[in-house]
Amino acid sequence: MCKLTWMVLFATCIAGSLQSPQGFKNTDEMIDYINSLDISWKAGKNFNDKSQVHLGLLDRPASYVPNPPPTYDTNEDIPETFDSREQWPDCASIKEIRDQGSCGSCWAFAVVEAISDRICIASKGKQQVEVSAEDMLACSGAGDCEFGGIIESAYEYYVETGLVSGGLYNSKKGCQPYTIASCEHHVSGHLPPCGDTVSTPSCKHACEASYNRTYTGDKHKGSKTYGFSRQNKELQLDILKNGPVAVGFTVYTDFLTYKSGVYHHVTGKQEGGHAVKIIGWGVEEGVDYWLVANSWNEDWGDKGLFKIKRGNNECAFESRVVAGLPKL
Repeated sequence: MCKLTWMVLFATCIAGSLQSPQGFKNTDEMIDYINSLDISWKAGKNFNDKSQVHLGLLDRPASYVPNPPPTYDTNEDIPETFDSREQWPDCASIKEIRDQGSCGSCWAFAVVEAISDRICIASKGKQQVEVSAEDMLACSGAGDCEFGGIIESAYEYYVETGLVSGGLYNSKKGCQPYTIASCEHHVSGHLPPCGDTVSTPSCKHACEASYNRTYTGDKHKGSKTYGFSRQNKELQLDILKNGPVAVGFTVYTDFLTYKSGVYHHVTGKQEGGHAVKIIGWGVEEGVDYWLVANSWNEDWGDKGLFKIKRGNNECAFESRVVAGLPKL
């Protein structure tokens, strides 16, 4: 199995304000420009001028070759529309939108969210677990808050070492809940603005005192991890059978203003890499899309979700999809 060392790579995360988007006097001018076009999505102001935007995906080595996905019958029919939330309604984790806070930990969130969903799906709803983003962030060595991380390395840690349970900030759920406070990814909301990048939590091989299992006893492991090489039908079949997957893509300034519709890049500079979770797909007004869950809480975008154009590798979205299977 190929080992990825995140520390030797260049970071492609961002922690900066959006006061002066490239080519525009301010964010409002960019939003007005986007909404004046006859395109498939609408923009709006998500972040106020005091907010910092935290992404956090690092490039993988050019030599990296993913393990192949399971073999599927590519003659099998693919539904035009699919939503994991509807297919597996008893799996609460699929519906959950998490918040990475002021930390470049999207890589950890995308992976543990998909893992949580697949544990529930594979167990036919018997195992409902929120896999800990804290444990992944602090202990995996796949990345950190300051520079971001690598989703492939995160999945390898899941297979080789395993991850404990842990809910959202202040949830007191599981072995290791997230310790970084949620922040506001919208101009209006009840949370404080997202600020400067916080320090990465220290790794602790212990559960919360109130939790009734040991750290070792709470570990959830994967049986295998694999990737996809722009084979969308294989990817769709894998999601149909096993559930959501993690994906990395390139973020441009205009994406940060997304409100509704099917996003595709229109304007603005490249801001960095981001990792999210694909939960389905569909067609809207003739445009094929992926249905995606972000980790900037439900105030951002379309209640925490977004749609992005499918089939043309928009923003390199179909070039870096990673998944894994649980060991039950």
